[in-house]
Amino acid sequence: MKGTYDKAFENVVRLRIMSILMVNEQFDFNSFKELLDVTDGNLASHLRNLENQGYIQVEKSFVGRKPQTNYSATQEGKSAFQSHLEFLENLINQNKT
Repeated sequence: MKGTYDKAFENVVRLRIMSILMVNEQFDFNSFKELLDVTDGNLASHLRNLENQGYIQVEKSFVGRKPQTNYSATQEGKSAFQSHLEFLENLINQNKT
């Protein structure tokens, strides 16, 4: 079967984070929080998990005097996510009757 199942994307929040980063060059913490409707702690935990996998990178900066944290998908993360999607697509196609 083509593609590779990746446990990093088992959780729907991490799956959605990567989906967002596949179509946006970068995305900030507060925008993720608003779009995904999750708590700070929950979101931070999922982002840290993806960062530890090497799938996203973090960039901290200041906008005026306010700190801003932006996230972007790494090349490794994009490849892993694409491979995961291929796996799911093949799984669906395999079960067509």
